Amino acid sequence: MKHDAVFVHSDQLLGYRFSENHPFNQFRLTLTIDLLRKMGALNESDIVEPRNATDDELALIHDREYIDAVKKAGRGELSESAGDGYGLGTEDTPMFEGMHEASALLVGGTLTAADQVMLEKANHALHLGGGLHHGFRGKASGFCIYNDSSVAIKYLQEKYKVRVLYVDTDAHHGDGVQWSFYDDPDVCTYSIHETGRYLFPGTGNVNERGHGQGYGYSFNVPLDAFTEDESWLDSYETTLRAVTHFFKPDVIVTQNGADSHYYDPLTHLSTSMNIYKRIPELAHELAHEYCDGRWIAVGGGGYDIWRVVPRAWSLLWLEMSGQTHLINHFPKEWTKQWQQTAPHPLPVSWTDPDNMYPVIPRKEEINEKNRLTVEKLLYPIRDHKK
Repeated sequence: MKHDAVFVHSDQLLGYRFSENHPFNQFRLTLTIDLLRKMGALNESDIVEPRNATDDELALIHDREYIDAVKKAGRGELSESAGDGYGLGTEDTPMFEGMHEASALLVGGTLTAADQVMLEKANHALHLGGGLHHGFRGKASGFCIYNDSSVAIKYLQEKYKVRVLYVDTDAHHGDGVQWSFYDDPDVCTYSIHETGRYLFPGTGNVNERGHGQGYGYSFNVPLDAFTEDESWLDSYETTLRAVTHFFKPDVIVTQNGADSHYYDPLTHLSTSMNIYKRIPELAHELAHEYCDGRWIAVGGGGYDIWRVVPRAWSLLWLEMSGQTHLINHFPKEWTKQWQQTAPHPLPVSWTDPDNMYPVIPRKEEINEKNRLTVEKLLYPIRDHKK
């Protein structure tokens, strides 16, 4: 029987772990899954085990020399100077034991999700362990060793001959995926993120439009720091609808970083849980409108692992699996269980308090900057229609 949605997961994904104090902490997967289970929203029948990506699959995007370097790093055989050339052993991406195996499983989870959808075992598939969008062909970057989304998109192209729309709502620009397909007209990349003026990786300007045959198939919506819900959502809805209509994909892949929230310690946006309810709603709607429902979703950033990520990712699964009616109730047992461990008071509701942050003094100026950015993005699409 075809599932409406499947949830790709194994506790082995927790092995992607740099150190105790590193901000990228996959314990957020445990917290999210526990929240969903306490709601009765995730059953064993929903879960599909990830597989390991093969070296040949990783090499769809990554240089084999780099794959070998990752293997050596995980065995403690890569020198500090050699690692530096591959972005390994840095403050962002330290070496750790078994890093190749942990990373290959993470990529394999996204390939598993892709196969579930394309082989019509499910309309939608979610792999929260994935979403490492900063990895490059021959270099690790920004907590990302292998780029699972890039590998999966290339895999979708080669195995299923489809046109892919990649949608990235992480606060950081989806640079690795963009550059992987910058000259490819059969992959459209869309990233809405905090402007690179203040935030890693510093790219994602609205004028990064693609190259060669891929010119016109890369779209970026860099939002001003301190952007709030209304402007964020208006920018997202307006541009993503236009881009999807322009490209008319066969399948949609969404990266769902949960770090645009006000509480996130690494970014400077001022959004609330409201955006994390609407992000998957629109993706779901567009998948059915243009792709016969084919929608593959992965995780991504998110560094407030207690207050933000579990709620944001739970809302994604609830939308994907058609269980949004469960949002009427937030499981107090989850809050009670984890409060003793958490460094902050945990939420008791799906929504955030109205007074979560002080009034933003430059609100109208910020909103106007974002409106102008949206207009710059839309202009070539409108021009193309003519």
